[in-house]
Amino acid sequence: MSARPDTYTHGHHESVLRSHRWRTAENSAAYLIPHLRPGTSVLDIGCGPGTITLDFAALVGPGAVLGVDNVEAPLEIARTGAAERGLHNVTFANADVYGLPYDDNSFDVVHAHQVLQHLTDPVAALCEMRRVCKPGGIVAARDADYGGMRWSPDNPGLDRWLALYRDVAHHNRAFPDGGKYLKTWARAAGFSEITCTTSAWCFATPEERAWWGNLWADRIRQSSFAEQALDHGLATRDELEELAAAWHTWIDSDDGWFAVLNGEIRCRP
Repeated sequence: MSARPDTYTHGHHESVLRSHRWRTAENSAAYLIPHLRPGTSVLDIGCGPGTITLDFAALVGPGAVLGVDNVEAPLEIARTGAAERGLHNVTFANADVYGLPYDDNSFDVVHAHQVLQHLTDPVAALCEMRRVCKPGGIVAARDADYGGMRWSPDNPGLDRWLALYRDVAHHNRAFPDGGKYLKTWARAAGFSEITCTTSAWCFATPEERAWWGNLWADRIRQSSFAEQALDHGLATRDELEELAAAWHTWIDSDDGWFAVLNGEIRCRP
């Protein structure tokens, strides 16, 4: 078990898992798909409910895919998804990224999506990912850069939401702008062959705005993020309600548009 006091800023409220279940290999790991071939073995770290993991399993079968998370509850969702899709080359287990219970040189690809930004020591995590990756394999990571998020129309409530989120994450000694640090962290972990790319999520249609805005309004009211903001004295309950209302105002704007910038790295051990 890790002695590091990491705190997951988002937590595992339904509004968070709602977002995680939306993710697919196509919309969240397209930079890695060309490197996944039948027979490739994959370790997916911080897999949550496993939607990306299951896509990997479909792409690399009969290669073995293992999804791990440090919380058990979302893994049950992942196992149900595997059964529903009839995927027999994927398993899920509880594991700590700082001390993976696997031998050196075990996997062709070691992947983490939106994980490193939430850690107090992302370099240590990348070192451990490198340890279990086979020579010639790939260590891949993708993380958002909250500092690079953009939206329209201008909305002071969303400005305050972003500042509050970053304050809570920094209080947890995490890195909300982690996407821009991936190359730096990879170099510090000893990688010399690093390929860097970026991609973005964009939410603009009425359906996309409703989905994205409502899940954030729900997180502001009910998730671990809300609890941490209150417990740390960074916001009041009334302020959180105002931020949720700001998201609803954005949803209702026909001009509403939101972009999430993500950094990506593919590293060779």
